Amino acid sequence: MENSAENLIDSAALASGKALFRRPIEFVKGVVNVDGLPTDGRPEIAFAGRSNVGKSSLINALCGRKALARTSNTPGRTREINYFSIEAQAYLVDMPGYGYAKVPKELVAGWTKLIETYLRGRISLKRTFLLIDARHGVKKNDREIMKQLDQAAVLYQVVLTKADKIKTNQLETCLLETKDLIKKHPACYPLVLCTSSQKNTGIAELKAAVFLALNS
Repeated sequence: MENSAENLIDSAALASGKALFRRPIEFVKGVVNVDGLPTDGRPEIAFAGRSNVGKSSLINALCGRKALARTSNTPGRTREINYFSIEAQAYLVDMPGYGYAKVPKELVAGWTKLIETYLRGRISLKRTFLLIDARHGVKKNDREIMKQLDQAAVLYQVVLTKADKIKTNQLETCLLETKDLIKKHPACYPLVLCTSSQKNTGIAELKAAVFLALNS
């Protein structure tokens, strides 16, 4: 893991990230159990987070597409691990959301098991981007996932979503609190990104972060 957040995203990384997401990107398949996971060894970048945190919207913004990943106002809509291919070189992985109580418990249990199995045993997983709603900050379920990722030694990076939905001072407070929290998590990458899918805020930096993760 890099030692500090300084100079992690420079102009070269921004340019490389932009070029990466100019490549053809397409949906490959949805996976409902570990037996369906790709076996070609291609590097993977996963996106995890609470239900309705904006994973699908963020993936669409990254790829410059409006409907590549299915979005919904109904939490719990993503019920599979969805794979997207970047020109046969890497995968973007949209994971089921966690922490939505209104979804039947048996479904939640199944998704949780699938997520845990994937995160713990996926050698090709280069980094997990853990999405946190900036309006709410890190919640109990987020902390549980962070603990699991630390224990599994899976490198992850926090991305604050929906940054346009709160005032600047509130965003700054959330960012500072998040930065302070991740210092206690050994597997967490030191740079927190702030994004807005609607305003395209932080998308260039996230593209660069994906490029750096794939090439680390």
